Amino acid sequence: MKLTKSKTVAYIFLIALTVIWVVPLIFGIFTSFKSETEISAVGFKLLPIHWTLGNYVEVLSNTTNAPMLKWYVNSIIISVTHTVLVLIIVSLASYGYTRIKFKGRDLLFWVLMSASMFPSVVNIIPTYKIVDSLGWVNTVWSCIVPGLGGVANIFLVRQFMLGIPMEYDESAKMDGASDFTIYSRVILPLIKPILTVVALFTFTGSWNDFLWPSIVFNDIDKMTVTAGLQLLKGIYGDYIKVGSLMSSAVLALVPTFLLFLFAQKYFMESMSLSTGVKG
Repeated sequence: MKLTKSKTVAYIFLIALTVIWVVPLIFGIFTSFKSETEISAVGFKLLPIHWTLGNYVEVLSNTTNAPMLKWYVNSIIISVTHTVLVLIIVSLASYGYTRIKFKGRDLLFWVLMSASMFPSVVNIIPTYKIVDSLGWVNTVWSCIVPGLGGVANIFLVRQFMLGIPMEYDESAKMDGASDFTIYSRVILPLIKPILTVVALFTFTGSWNDFLWPSIVFNDIDKMTVTAGLQLLKGIYGDYIKVGSLMSSAVLALVPTFLLFLFAQKYFMESMSLSTGVKG
């Protein structure tokens, strides 16, 4: 393949961008296998002189002021439940906006879309007031329920669903299928690629969310991983244990990394299919 000047510039840019993103990540992973003495004495050195799992043992064995395992379980429960509910709500809403005809359907959809123009930060105080009035503060529901009807996800699935011919629905109705049967037996299998992308983004967003869990959780045992990581900076007093912080950060990265690793096939499939979807 002959490289043109524009392709060469694009490759150089992408390689530089990759280095900027990957090098700090690799350095952080290797640092998590160094002792605190080596980190403070050697300075910048990529590979550890003496490999150790002491940082991971210390972090995972802490069950009092920084219970990493409890945070992990809390994050998994919240992220998985939130993702499953999002897929159900978003797919049903998209089905209604594309396959069911009712008065004001398109107007309602675009009114909903216009609401997404507001910055999400303006919803923090009203959302907290609602969560507090429902008694959900310090419970997993405070992180599961808000954001279930994400407008961006509905828009994405709706646009994908518009590319599915209505003949499928008409054929199923001729066989006596109800709307729910068409949704579950016909539409869902066809939109599995885009739902995989929504699940990937939703789980990652829920797992990595820092601000909202930090607001609604003040009980250490009920915190998520990302909200709990901030506590690690202060539990050792004025002395910051870099190795423990790095090992905790690496552990927090594992679920999302594995998810992307196993879901990339479906992600690329959805991207290729979406190129032919009507807008």
